[in-house]
Amino acid sequence: MTTRDRLLAEAAAELHEPGGPTGAVHSWDLSTGVDGPGTRFVVFTGGCPLRCLYCQNPDTWRMRDSRRVSVEEVMTEIERYRRFISVAGGGVTISGGEPLLQPAFTGALLHRCHRLGLHTALDTSGHLGDRADDALLADTDLVLLDIKAWNPRTYRALTGGELAPTLRFARRLADLRRPTWVRFVLVPGVTDAEDEIDGIAAFVATLPNVEHVDVLPFHRLGAAKYERRGIPFPLAATPPPDPELLERVHARFRAHGVRSR
Repeated sequence: MTTRDRLLAEAAAELHEPGGPTGAVHSWDLSTGVDGPGTRFVVFTGGCPLRCLYCQNPDTWRMRDSRRVSVEEVMTEIERYRRFISVAGGGVTISGGEPLLQPAFTGALLHRCHRLGLHTALDTSGHLGDRADDALLADTDLVLLDIKAWNPRTYRALTGGELAPTLRFARRLADLRRPTWVRFVLVPGVTDAEDEIDGIAAFVATLPNVEHVDVLPFHRLGAAKYERRGIPFPLAATPPPDPELLERVHARFRAHGVRSR
């Protein structure tokens, strides 16, 4: 059984209790500016079917390394910060790992938050987008969608997965008119080729629901997590992008009429 198949089997075993489905959660935290608008309560779910070379959180790869909690437990924690995040113009973001690995749990959390009037965001690679039903997406005010590369060969080498499901999910979000921020990690020597940038930019230009593209500079801040787990960090020798490269990439997006930041 492949890693992806095993993770999907684990996710299929989500338990249902009176308080709603339980889920594997790595942690939760407050953040500002990077996980959606305003100050966010971010739930980091456990488990991911991809193995991105630049992943900064190898501790979220496996569901069994996370804590199983109920929807009620998470909502109790969110309630503690509800007034603060509302006043700060924020909300709740479900991130990972990959939250769509656990669609029942993720959907229940989004629904509960939406009923409270909290702004909701889903941070996903789109790789498992087919598992997000229309009800889950109706409770999602914003999707943070990672398009990691444009060339399918580059995408597979970078993530171990296929690009097509992400593009299919992006089209579906456009059809449903779900507000979306596309996120793209700029890695020198890996994702910085002009045809990669132009491909993503031209595709995004066809999606009227995309508000902008976040160009995220690669960094090595998660390298210590690999070291603690005895796992080699694949991009340990790769430098962050310099300002000139970042400006060239933003210029390519502008040339396609796509706003980037």
